[in-house]
Amino acid sequence: MLARTVTHALVGLDARRVDVEAHIQDGIPGFAIAGLADRACQEAKHRVRSGITSAELKWPSTRITVNLAPAELRKEGSGFDLPIALALLAASRQVPPEALGGHAAVGELGLDGTLRPVGGVLAAADGARESGLTRLLCAADCAAEASLAGIEPVPVHHLAEAVAYLRGEWRPSPPDEPLADANGSGPAILDLADVRGQERARRAVELAAAGGHNLLLAGPPGTGKTMLARRLPGILPRLPPEEALEVTRIHSVAGLLPPGRPLVTIPPFRAPHHTTSVAAIVGGGPSPRPGEASLAHRGVLFLDELAEFPRNALEALRQPLEDGYVSIARVGGRLVFPARFQLVATMNLCPCGARGDPAAECSCSAARLAAYEDKLSRALLDRFDLLVTVPRPRARELEAVAGEASDAVRERVEAARERLRGEPLRRTTGADELLSRAVERLPLSARGRARVARVARSAARLAGADAVEAEHVAEALSFRSPTELRAR
Repeated sequence: MLARTVTHALVGLDARRVDVEAHIQDGIPGFAIAGLADRACQEAKHRVRSGITSAELKWPSTRITVNLAPAELRKEGSGFDLPIALALLAASRQVPPEALGGHAAVGELGLDGTLRPVGGVLAAADGARESGLTRLLCAADCAAEASLAGIEPVPVHHLAEAVAYLRGEWRPSPPDEPLADANGSGPAILDLADVRGQERARRAVELAAAGGHNLLLAGPPGTGKTMLARRLPGILPRLPPEEALEVTRIHSVAGLLPPGRPLVTIPPFRAPHHTTSVAAIVGGGPSPRPGEASLAHRGVLFLDELAEFPRNALEALRQPLEDGYVSIARVGGRLVFPARFQLVATMNLCPCGARGDPAAECSCSAARLAAYEDKLSRALLDRFDLLVTVPRPRARELEAVAGEASDAVRERVEAARERLRGEPLRRTTGADELLSRAVERLPLSARGRARVARVARSAARLAGADAVEAEHVAEALSFRSPTELRAR
């Protein structure tokens, strides 16, 4: 006896249809899975058998063959458990085979038959909808996520519920509306009011938020660089619906969505440690998965202690910073992960950290300082729109009252972004002349000139101006080449 169910395999961020065929025949009892299944998928044999018996259903004591078609497509993960179990139950006529029509299925089975959530349900639901299917059997915790794809989820907690549903003996309750944010259960968003002093650096952070500019904060340890950078998410606007779905899909594939809170509406903030590998930063591995650059898509990638990261990892970011995506080529094909992120970084000015601090004396030799600076190439630094030196704050600044709160700054940022979506601002004659003189007299590349112009436009929009004036260009230039950083 033969029966089929439909599920989907993840290839990068895309879902490919997989037909799960279960064949039961006379012979020596056994269970074989064919179709290029990885170890986690092969281990479904044990989970499915235990889950079926725990649901008080009959395990076929015959020869069982399960084929995952197409056979040349690699199948990975435990999400094939539920479709394999349903195909077996349909082949043994414990479930009407025709009831599986119009359905796809995805989910991991526990040994007691409970259904557990898996990553990539949003992509699987999207693939099912594109295949012409109308319903997706999945874990109850994933139902709200599946509904984002415009398909009807069938939320089940146990294999017995899935069987009762297919027999027409039980109807599940509709899932909750996916209105909660995935970041809502994470760390609280930090307030910019906690920062004392550092008005110039605060202004740079506001400009970076308004225009989505890349920002480098440099200075001695303990001056508030990391504190400022970690408060950037608090002044960023919420994601519009189409971008929220795009980000949610990436985080779903990575398995980072908390149960019942699927929709990411806050721009992601990713802060990998400086020991992170190249593949972890830009994506890859034997079975390529999105890296930190893609997980920060439409949000912020924060690199604390920039010069401590491996140089090859930093250089790998140059292409996605320009193109907005990561392209990973393998013998089996090419995968593209979106990676349009805002790069924010901090660093000391020398290995010992004393450079730039009037209260300390730098002990670094010329050779050690040159090796430290050599970790950051000219091409990488040229991709930062704003380079800011953060000095040691004075005592009176630390004792001052709290600064402006994030809510007030975010209102200005949202208004500026709304204006930036409108008609392009023209530059006045004075602004053009100042920009031309800067190109002639400063070590400013063509890319650098374009980035200065972008920052000037953001400054003008923040000010509510009708044109980019020379003062806006001057401010943008002042953030371009701090004197404490070596000239590039």
